Amino acid sequence: MQNKTLHFTKMHGCGNDYIYFNCFEERVENPEELSIRLSDRHFGVGGDGIVLICPSKTADARMRMFNADGSEGKMCGNATRCIGKYLYERGGVRKDVITLETLSGIKTLRLTVEDGVVSSVQVDMGAPVLEPALIPVKLPGERAVNATALLAGETRTFSCVSMGNPHCVLFTTGVAGLDLERIGPGYENDPLFPERVNTEFVEVLDPHTLRMRVWERGSGETLACGTGACASAVAAVLAGHCPLNEDITLKLRGGDLVIRYTGETVLMSGGATFVFDGVVQV
Repeated sequence: MQNKTLHFTKMHGCGNDYIYFNCFEERVENPEELSIRLSDRHFGVGGDGIVLICPSKTADARMRMFNADGSEGKMCGNATRCIGKYLYERGGVRKDVITLETLSGIKTLRLTVEDGVVSSVQVDMGAPVLEPALIPVKLPGERAVNATALLAGETRTFSCVSMGNPHCVLFTTGVAGLDLERIGPGYENDPLFPERVNTEFVEVLDPHTLRMRVWERGSGETLACGTGACASAVAAVLAGHCPLNEDITLKLRGGDLVIRYTGETVLMSGGATFVFDGVVQV
């Protein structure tokens, strides 16, 4: 059987890199298997997964994203910004406010455009989910903020937030020196989290600045995680580390994101970058 050719675009947001397919023009079959194959950084294109930019009946476009292990994610903050840039510059959606359908609801993207080029995107990520049963995490009560429980084999204090996907936020010191390859899987697959979890290791530098590293379910450590940055900012506000309704800079391995938790919604601002275009046979 003759191979099918697909065109793709490699993009990243703060180093969180995905392989994007324009499904207004391309038909991608078996995206789970394709993500596993193409994400491999030695035998594939290389990336944290693939993202499909699809038609939508309720928004300007619809996003489907698949992690490097083939699992489908509900939401990716960095990918939403990249899609905003793609739609404006290449997709013919010449609006500075774009709506994007995701598995965690419709997101509103506000674009900053300079000379026809999108320089940054602010995404209204919606309200954080704090109720343990809805995150989900197997903890009692109405919130899991500064909760203490057995986690990854030790008694730890942490906060849990969903931004369309589950996050476990741990405030600690010496974040740069953590061996995430060793400790990350223990958090991701802990029985507390029935759908696995993204884990953020966060160091408070000052009331408006956090340093964060992330172990993402299905992908391992990535250079950035937009929903993780949002979850970390929310947890920092609720734990009293940072002020409500003020900009908080999240310093990630791949760059900085600016997050504001208003008490009702979470606003995420940052850049998006084209890396290269390519063709792959599937």
